[in-house]
Amino acid sequence: MISRSIKTEIIQSLRKPNNVVGIFGARRTGKTCLMQEIQKEFGNKVLMVQGDNLDVSEILSSQRLGTLKQFTEGITYLFIDEAQKIPEIGINLKLMVDNIPGLHILVSGSSSFDLRKKIGEPLTGRSHFFQLYPIAQMELKENLLQRKENLETRLIYGGYPQVITSRTAKEKVAVLNSIRDGYLLKDILELDNQKDSLFVFNLLRLVAFQIGNDISFSELGSRLNVNKKTVMRYLELLEKCYVLFSLHGFSRNLRNEYTKSPRYYFWDNGIRNVIMSNFNSLHLRDDIGRLWENYCISERLKRNQYRQETVNPFFWRTYDQKEIDLIEETGGKLTGFEFKWADTRTRIPKQFLDAYPDSVYTVINRENYFDFIT
Repeated sequence: MISRSIKTEIIQSLRKPNNVVGIFGARRTGKTCLMQEIQKEFGNKVLMVQGDNLDVSEILSSQRLGTLKQFTEGITYLFIDEAQKIPEIGINLKLMVDNIPGLHILVSGSSSFDLRKKIGEPLTGRSHFFQLYPIAQMELKENLLQRKENLETRLIYGGYPQVITSRTAKEKVAVLNSIRDGYLLKDILELDNQKDSLFVFNLLRLVAFQIGNDISFSELGSRLNVNKKTVMRYLELLEKCYVLFSLHGFSRNLRNEYTKSPRYYFWDNGIRNVIMSNFNSLHLRDDIGRLWENYCISERLKRNQYRQETVNPFFWRTYDQKEIDLIEETGGKLTGFEFKWADTRTRIPKQFLDAYPDSVYTVINRENYFDFIT
């Protein structure tokens, strides 16, 4: 069993009564398993239910205080998995929090843009949310030799729990194909009333080839035969479903700093590769630079989230093609990172150094990446 980084913080937040704690993340990232592990901490005081159970959904969407009190009678902790399936869940959670003293509630959901809005608005100040991502390398207990041996596997197959626990490459590919075909876009298709996922897969495939490059919404729209607003809408949905995340350009001083178009990355390398149907070994690939950049940045963002550090991530580029892969702004201080699979020397762009002389710059390669992501 892999211990998740946010488990202790969730338990601590959950001990506060009349409070709702939420776990959000993509499907198959281990939310249910994490809830079951947390349940062991509280024993028989917990009632754990599934939001897609019609009987449960009817009760927890009833807006009848008497029904809700009867449902939670004799328990201290109510755990609701897949809570986004329950209509008006936010209003009903508020009724319970306001009127049932001593009740502690934990909910999970894969549709952050749907569930978080439903919960957050009625429970402002009485809710605490956590993000759960595919397993971060910092969550694995590995020695130096294991880290070196497993790095290529991680770059190719990613960190979904079932992928990590699969023993062979064939099993890992089968799991990733199952996630792609059965779970990856389920929330988007349900919420946008789509039956055909081909458009979204084609969009993801185009993004997968452009890791580390600025995205042109108009160009993507032209290639997919839709307008750029449609592309922007689906990219936003893919971010809110924890498939992709975006970085925007940093600008403060220079007139020629480029900030118009974002860059997109996958939260998991395995998902990126299954979208492309490419599981070749690293020595057979021409995209190792993109894989490395995607891996390092996604692992860094997971680390910052799990450590609850306030960090604003950007990329930096000028119109004359000077660039830095990742800029972190913390309390006004800037740190730049460049990602190199090979241990090649690189210099900080002079324009950036002149504009931000107090900044720090580091090249992240295979020798020093572990400290960077942990």
